[in-house]
Amino acid sequence: MEEFGLNKMQDIQKQLQEKYKDKWEPISPETGKNQLLWLMIELGEVADIIKKDGNKKIIEDSDVRRHFIEEMCDVLMYFNDVMLCYDISVEELKEVYLEKHKKNMERW
Repeated sequence: MEEFGLNKMQDIQKQLQEKYKDKWEPISPETGKNQLLWLMIELGEVADIIKKDGNKKIIEDSDVRRHFIEEMCDVLMYFNDVMLCYDISVEELKEVYLEKHKKNMERW
């Protein structure tokens, strides 16, 4: 099975951005703020599903689950767009993520 991680997600986002380059704002630091705002809106949609349908339906109802996962995908897409806007590589994210994990593991 093909690996599906942040590198693949970024490739997919680059394809999407290229396809709609004449319709969407260009990927740049200037548009990073807008991408972040869209990410937050999508997070709100995820939270709304949890609030309206509850945990049990997300686990047991295939339609609700599919909708929940779709909204999570939107979150990841905008997350990747923010990374692209600020030219954050997967390698940079990994390095800082692992450092942050180590700090969190040493807390309390």
